[in-house]
Amino acid sequence: MNIIVCIKQVPETTEVRINPETNTLIREGVKSIINPFDMYAIEEGVQLKERFGGKVTVVTMGPPQAEAALREAISMGADEGILVCDRAFAGSDTWATSYTLAGAIKKIGVFDLIICGKQASDGDTAQVGPGISTHLNIPQVTYVKKVEEAKDNLMRVERMLEEGYEIIETPLPALLTVVKEINEPRIPSLKGMMRSKSAKIITWGQKDLDLDSQNIGLCGSPTQVVKIFTPAPRIGGQILKGEVSEIAQQLVDLIKDEVQ
Repeated sequence: MNIIVCIKQVPETTEVRINPETNTLIREGVKSIINPFDMYAIEEGVQLKERFGGKVTVVTMGPPQAEAALREAISMGADEGILVCDRAFAGSDTWATSYTLAGAIKKIGVFDLIICGKQASDGDTAQVGPGISTHLNIPQVTYVKKVEEAKDNLMRVERMLEEGYEIIETPLPALLTVVKEINEPRIPSLKGMMRSKSAKIITWGQKDLDLDSQNIGLCGSPTQVVKIFTPAPRIGGQILKGEVSEIAQQLVDLIKDEVQ
């Protein structure tokens, strides 16, 4: 089974700084890590390789420093790392990012499965994974908590819902976005860490991929951040006391006062 895992390098701290001119994250001087949800995607890719055989290729789009994320993925058991890096990709929104990553996956060639974390901790949009499947015109299953079986070009998975789960069977190739309930990411072995240090990281830029220049970077991003601000602190409320019927009546009276 040829598996591709898409990951993202994100700031480790929630105390991020914003460039007031571009409204983008200032990454200089901020320690970066693999997006936490992507750790589960890497682990699931490696586990599926151990179950069914094959190869795990990890892909990330980002600045040169994102190479460290690929090496960490290799130390966990991935076979190959590809960095999609070019100044032309800067400022990409989720649409342009998924378009660019889809272009890289097309260049990789034959694959059976793409795995992504359900969302990134710095954007929380949960759009890139589904966007990749749209650009590649393959089926997708989101919020996957378990891969039950894969055979005869079909995969059966459990998809998490708010109350329970549903079982979905999808043809391959397909794309999955996974939740943290799916596994427990392993700690890299010493052998894995040594292998990651000597691994050759492949780097692809705009010229290496068959991409429309109008669909990448800021130019290819239909959405842009216009303004970023900190919301005003909430004003303290009040605690209603008494029996349930009394509290209900107090609440009704408060709502009426607000409406009037």
